[in-house]
Amino acid sequence: MSIEEHSVIPKVQFVEITEDNSDQRLDNFLISRLKGVPKSRIYRIVRKGEVRVNKGRVDVKYRLIAGDIVRIPPVRVAERTEESFVAQGLKDSFQQDILFEDESFLILNKPAGFPVHGGSGISSGIIEGFRLVRPDIRFLELVHRLDRDTSGCLLIAKKRSALRKLHELFRDDQVNKTYVALLAGQWARKKLVVSAPLQKNVSKGGERMVVVSQSGKEAETVFRRLKLFRDATLVEASPKTGRTHQIRVHAATLGHPIVGDERYGLDDVNRIFKSRGYKRLFLHAEKLKFQHPVTGELLTITAALPQHLDDLLRREEQI
Repeated sequence: MSIEEHSVIPKVQFVEITEDNSDQRLDNFLISRLKGVPKSRIYRIVRKGEVRVNKGRVDVKYRLIAGDIVRIPPVRVAERTEESFVAQGLKDSFQQDILFEDESFLILNKPAGFPVHGGSGISSGIIEGFRLVRPDIRFLELVHRLDRDTSGCLLIAKKRSALRKLHELFRDDQVNKTYVALLAGQWARKKLVVSAPLQKNVSKGGERMVVVSQSGKEAETVFRRLKLFRDATLVEASPKTGRTHQIRVHAATLGHPIVGDERYGLDDVNRIFKSRGYKRLFLHAEKLKFQHPVTGELLTITAALPQHLDDLLRREEQI
């Protein structure tokens, strides 16, 4: 599909911050205002002092306060049509895979293969796509993240007040998260709590890796066996903390990495499963359970396992 785009140079803008954007980081505010501008460019204009808050220089991590006046300089913006920016499969998902929505937030059954936000070499992710497809919603921010190849329940706030309260629930361990994963090999245990501290690292190739290290941050995952197959084990994984790649690394420490995990798994094992149709990481965020931040109602939201993963499981020889 051809990309229709042209560049414009808007005038200097002076934007007064309202309660809707209070407590939002400056970089996230600018990303939502300057659609089509690369993140690297946004960070550069802040670093150079072209963006000012109340006439002063600030860092990208500065949290905005209601009443702040933000100066946004003229920026070359690549304008793109919705069709050229949001993949059709993602647009379909926005229409068909909303598990819950009210005026405060929504929960999407995120498809695998899409990052939650754009980044280096990626024009857009879930949140950028949502902002384009749903321009009627003034505020849209991720409450938490899922890996690109992970499917399932993803929380997106529609109000700044809801985002703050949901962040508090996550910080206070008031959100119960349940994942389903297929581990390579037969796991003999029925249940195990893995408490292994995790530290972010960078491999020689520049790929972001997470390793078990006593100098890392506390991390805990509860694994429960659901089904035992000939050469794989279906488990339920409940992370009690929210570290990057936590379930994937903890599964690997068991000696049973997640099927399809190209970063922490085993190449020869992944090749075998790929030949049987397993084309992606077999990790799915199945359930979220928490109190509604406004009404206090206890919500339990479940995302069904993608059909192709369910079909693959049905073909496995169960013990």
